[in-house]
Amino acid sequence: MTDVWIFGYGSLVWRPDFPYLDTRTATITGWTRRFWQGSTDHRGVPGSPGRVVTLVEAEGEICWGQAFLIDGNDRSDVMRRLDYREKGGYSLHDVEIDFPEVDAPPASGLIYIATPGNPNWLGDMPIAQIAQQVLNSVGPSGANTEYVLELADALREMGAVDHHVFDLAARVRAGG
Repeated sequence: MTDVWIFGYGSLVWRPDFPYLDTRTATITGWTRRFWQGSTDHRGVPGSPGRVVTLVEAEGEICWGQAFLIDGNDRSDVMRRLDYREKGGYSLHDVEIDFPEVDAPPASGLIYIATPGNPNWLGDMPIAQIAQQVLNSVGPSGANTEYVLELADALREMGAVDHHVFDLAARVRAGG
């Protein structure tokens, strides 16, 4: 198999758990990150889902994340692990990835996106209500607050601006 880039925009940004050849700060165009996906397998439980990010199409928007180059020899194993990790409503899509910090051409890659048709879709809600749900959610992978705060910190560290994530993180830090 050939090497492949994987674009991460949620927990993969701060907690990849697979081998990779290279990692770079990256962007994709036409998408915005939103805490509209429910998590009943990692950051919440059935009946009390946590909130995790997905992407929503948004013309002209740029979503910052982390791209990982997967060795072709590891590709089947890594994809099997990612399919399991992203099983709660995410599906695999092709994406064009840009690397703003290095002089490199765009690359074709893969991305996991949860869309409104999946059973864990929660959709839009006022940010204060999302914050309350995050504050009250814990699952097998830990507290939902950890997910929000780690993502916000990682995005700040890479110089990204994401008002949705930063607003939610501020509310979570303040306790609601």
